[in-house]
Formats: sequence, C-alpha cells, structure tokens
Amino acid sequence: MRTLLAATIALSCFAASAHAAGDDVRTVETEAVFADVASGIENAIVNRGFKIDYHGFIGDMLKRTASDVEAGKALYKDAEFFTFCSAVVSRQVMEAEIGDIAYCPYVVFVYEAEANPGTVVVGHRLLPAGGERDQVNVLLDEIVTSAAEGF
Repeated sequence: MRTLLAATIALSCFAASAHAAGDDVRTVETEAVFADVASGIENAIVNRGFKIDYHGFIGDMLKRTASDVEAGKALYKDAEFFTFCSAVVSRQVMEAEIGDIAYCPYVVFVYEAEANPGTVVVGHRLLPAGGERDQVNVLLDEIVTSAAEGF
C-alpha cells in the first residue's frame, strides 16, 4: 500500500511539474545578453511605478546546492526571478475575487539554459483568464515583452 501511495504521489508531482511549464506559463525567447534582459525586467517593473519586493537568484542557488543534492547535470547558465505587487491593480483584482490573493505577488522570471546557451527565456505565470485578472496578464506580458526586446 505504501508503495502504491508513493507511486501515486510521485506521478502527481511529475504531472504537476510537466504542466507547470505548459499552458499556464507565457514565455518569450531572445538572443539578447542575459544580464541585459534581467536589467530590462527590473527597469520595466520600476518604470511602471512598482517596487520589486524580491530579486531571487535561483540559478546561483541551484549551482551552490548541486553537490548537496547529488545533481546529475547543470540546468541554467543563469536564472533569476523578480516579485512585485501593485496596490492599485491587486486591490481591483481582489475586490472582484477575494481568493485572487493567491496570485500576488506577481513573478517574472528569466533564464539561460545550459543546454541552450545564447537563448534567453523571459516569462511569467498566467493568471486564469477572466475578470480583473486579465489586466494582470496584460501587465506581465508588457513587462516580459519590454525586457525581451530591450525596450
């Protein structure tokens, strides 16, 4: 029974991770330099009047902990994410649907995969379509596009 339960949990996790990079994520690829795209994300957020709550260096963390978890391969040349929220937009979204607190803060990520050097991917998770959430997807799309195009 424990084996069946463990297998079910493992398959559920695999299915969730496979879906995580699917239809609920929007990405744009560019051949721009990684540092320029990361800086572009920061500028695109700040220039819209938002404050970045956290700038995460997930690529550095994965490199630093690779030996601790006996990693089999390097994943990213570089990978970062930025979190931010908008008091105005978030309030509109949450007034329409109080449970949409689940989507705040908003996250924009950027990475260059070890397996695909020279191609930088920038993106965000999509909020479910409909209602006030649509304006968040538009905002995040604008930030991602701006960063990928270099303004």
